[in-house]
Amino acid sequence: MRLMAALGLYIFTVFIGGAMLAPWLHAFGQWGAEQFSPLEGLAYQPFHRYVNRCFMVLAVVGLWPVVKLAQLSWKEAGWESSPDRWRRLLTGILVGFITLAIPALICVLSGGRDLLMPDSWGIIAKHFANAIGAAVLVSLLEEAVFRGVVFGVLRKAGSFALAVGISSGIYALVHFFERSRHEGEVVWSSGLALFPKMLRGFAEWEMIIPGFFSLTVAGIILALAVRATGNLYFSIGLHAGWIFWLKTFKFFTQGKNESHAWVWGTGKLIDGWVAFVVLLGTLWWLRKKEFFSAQTREQGEQLEAQSSSDRGVG
Repeated sequence: MRLMAALGLYIFTVFIGGAMLAPWLHAFGQWGAEQFSPLEGLAYQPFHRYVNRCFMVLAVVGLWPVVKLAQLSWKEAGWESSPDRWRRLLTGILVGFITLAIPALICVLSGGRDLLMPDSWGIIAKHFANAIGAAVLVSLLEEAVFRGVVFGVLRKAGSFALAVGISSGIYALVHFFERSRHEGEVVWSSGLALFPKMLRGFAEWEMIIPGFFSLTVAGIILALAVRATGNLYFSIGLHAGWIFWLKTFKFFTQGKNESHAWVWGTGKLIDGWVAFVVLLGTLWWLRKKEFFSAQTREQGEQLEAQSSSDRGVG
């Protein structure tokens, strides 16, 4: 009960707390833009970006308190030190890079999207720098939150299968928050008013299917990787490889036949059935080839057994 209460408080704080904090951060941004010329760009940022940034900040800040409140060890949260952590990290990057390269190539070769080459090498270099930065930051943040805390708490509180299903479903759902613009003056309740509008994307089934399925399968793969290896290093690398491809595919391609986007995907890539099939194949391949050693699987099972015994205390 304590574990689920800690997780519920964490989720409530991130989303409701973030929505309430955003107007204050927005006001601070406007003040800073007036006082310091290097911060002038803050005055032109749309309010929904402040809301999203507050979600991210509270998600990071709340990691330590929820870990302590749930009495989740850093090992259970996936941060166990491992002598081969760099090998697992690099292997994850390679697997992630290859798996999303497949649907990207299929999409282009099948005529779903056209290649688009920027005019200058400077633009290309800037893109790769941004893509690598996003891959590092997003993979670290999302793995720490979804596989470290959410999956870690659920795994300690209940069965492994339930933890995989719920954490993967939450992971998929949060990617469908819509970027809704706020109209009018920003007041203390503007974030709370904007939050329901950000949920409208869940009502558009053509946006959710098959993108939701693809992200759920991705979450399952990442959760299984954590259980098999006993830490987050492989999953961080895998996630980073995916993020890099998602950014790069959108940058170097343009839509050709949007009527077939449901099959091939849009610039997001994972919103097409081809990517969904490839991710399913990746899940099957990792398990079929016994990609994770028997020793690491046994470590994961021992951790679950230990967590089950711990639930009887407190």
